[in-house]
Order: sequence, then C-alpha cells, then structure tokens
Amino acid sequence: MSSPATPPTKRRQQLIQTYRMAKESDRRIGLYTLGAFLLGAALGFAILFFVIPGDGTLSLVLSIVSALLFGVLAALIIFGRRAQRAAFGQMEGKTGAAASALQMLRRGWKTDPVVGFNRQQDIVHRVVGPPGIVLVGEGNHNRVKTLLATERRKHERVLPETPIHEVICGNGEGEVPLPKLVRHVTKLGRNVKPAELTDIRNRIKAIDAQRGTIPMPKGPVPTSMKGMRSQQRGR
Repeated sequence: MSSPATPPTKRRQQLIQTYRMAKESDRRIGLYTLGAFLLGAALGFAILFFVIPGDGTLSLVLSIVSALLFGVLAALIIFGRRAQRAAFGQMEGKTGAAASALQMLRRGWKTDPVVGFNRQQDIVHRVVGPPGIVLVGEGNHNRVKTLLATERRKHERVLPETPIHEVICGNGEGEVPLPKLVRHVTKLGRNVKPAELTDIRNRIKAIDAQRGTIPMPKGPVPTSMKGMRSQQRGR
C-alpha cells in the first residue's frame, strides 16, 4: 500500500493537472508564465543589487534569492490568471458551470448544487454564507426566474428572517457572467453572523429532506475549478 502524498507532492500534481487543462485552450500559457518569471526575476535582482547598497558575495547571493522569489511570484500570478480564464472558457455554456465556479468560494461558504431543476435542464444552485442564502440559477432567463421564485418561497417558509438573494448566471441583461459570479456573490454583504450559519444549515436540511433526491441534468458537469480553488487558497 503506497503512502499518502505529501502536501508538496499534491501541490505539484495540482499544478501539472491545471497546466494540462489550461494548455488545451491557451497554448501560450507556458510562454507567458516563463516571461513573467524572467521579468520578475530581473526586477527582484535589480532591487537588491542596484537599489540596496552592498558588495561582495553576500550581496550577490541576496540578489539571486530575491530574483528567484520575485520570479516565482510573478509566474504564479500570471499562471493563475490565465489558467482561471481558460477554465471559465471551457466551462462556458456547459450544464452545471455555475456550480463548479461556486466551488471556488472559501471557507465559511457551503454550495449545494442543483436544488431546483426542470425538464428543460434549467437549474438552481444554493449557496449559504455571510450574505445569507444565495440562489443561483442558470438556463433560460424566464424559466429560471420561475424556478428561483419557487425555491425562494420554500426557503422563506423555513427561514423567514434570513436574507435570500437571487442571481442568474449568464451573459444576458440582468445576468452575472460566469467569470464574475464568485466575486458577485462575495460582494452581497455580511448579513449573517458565523454563529447563525449552523442554525441556517440545520433548518435547510428540512427543505432538502422534503424534496428528495434531485437527478443531475444530462450532460457533463465541469470540475476543473477544484484545482483553481486550491490555488486560490494557497494549498
């Protein structure tokens, strides 16, 4: 039986997997990442070697260390942004894309995919976090609005005092584009204290118990954002 992978090994595997995924739609990601490393390294070397006075071997060693640190930091920033853009591009228009994007939310948030669903494959996801309850719909705008209204009524019966927000993910008027979904949700405010979240989640179980098991709509659900979430958390 093989021993479990160490955190550095897992991190390396995640980076490789993310790179391969992003490479499919962004063939220049490697060049941009390398360019960012070289520019960052040059900047880091210049700061210590030319700006901070010093001479001899110690100054050279510190300059090299600074170059490596700046280079790696710049490379990770550019790599992360381009990989995230590539992931969103691959998920755009696919069933369940919003749920995958919402997995990027940090601790303190709980995402429940597909709490509402109709025959036309319009779906509603639920997020519980500091703003309260966020219902996120994707699909046809008018049909999704109906689904959101239905889910809102169900949740209001159990949690009448909890703020409930409705968001439609899409590129139409009044909708939130997929790449901006996570940021939009996190900016809905802090209406619920952390101590209250546990009670909200327990009451929600009553709603889920009544609805039974909802089948996931047909079609592939992208999962590439899991690696992106780990990168954002620095794990």
